[in-house]
Amino acid sequence: MLAVVAGLVAPVPARAVDRSPAECAAALDCTAAEIDRMTMAQRLEFLRLVQSGPAAGLGAADRWRNIEGVIEFFRDHGLGTPGTWISHVDAAILEGVERGVALALGRSTDGFGNPGSARWADYLTRLHRGELAVRNVHDRAWSEAEQASTEHGVALAEQVHGLRPTAVERRFFLFSEFYRWTLRNRPAVLDLLLIYAALLNPVLVLKRVPFVDWLTDVRESVPSRKGSELAYAYARLDPVNGAFSTVDLLLAYIPELFEEFQATR
Repeated sequence: MLAVVAGLVAPVPARAVDRSPAECAAALDCTAAEIDRMTMAQRLEFLRLVQSGPAAGLGAADRWRNIEGVIEFFRDHGLGTPGTWISHVDAAILEGVERGVALALGRSTDGFGNPGSARWADYLTRLHRGELAVRNVHDRAWSEAEQASTEHGVALAEQVHGLRPTAVERRFFLFSEFYRWTLRNRPAVLDLLLIYAALLNPVLVLKRVPFVDWLTDVRESVPSRKGSELAYAYARLDPVNGAFSTVDLLLAYIPELFEEFQATR
């Protein structure tokens, strides 16, 4: 089986029999095509086993809990069934994580043509060495790795499989892009919150730093799960101008998440 992405032809090992989440987590060599055939419940099990198993040795036993939250949302809303646009994008994200762990552990040199694999391997190596102790440095490295895997997933879905997202899926994806942008641009987000706090919630002025810490904590599943719920609700609204600006996203997305944050304190 061949995967063609951005003009490149990369061999992808084919499997006659799909493996279980436990087998994939142990071997760390299930392809995006194999992961695409998993249900969201199986993917959640797979990701948790990767974290508690091989990734734990790199100090990353809890570094993809936010992705868990998104997969839980997909599972509970019947989204991302095998062969869909969402499924292929999600499968590439998980493949990047899996292969990144394999590369970082020295178990392989093959990233399966997924640019996120090398990014995750670099992230995990730096994390294991203690080089990502500063929050904004850590979050940028994490976000850049997921961004690379995500863009690869979009290419797989659209260029290889000829799929296009629905209007709702496209708008939901825009919120996920905003989340990754937030991880990469912490100072800018804090500045935006300071500017718009009076419109959003005056208390946010004083609590914007711990709120952003909570919102972007990759070790937590609640913010991403709640964020996905809100993002999907807003995505189902048809915007008048057909697009959201960063400020539109901020004004729509933050107030309810801030209420959720306060409820946890």
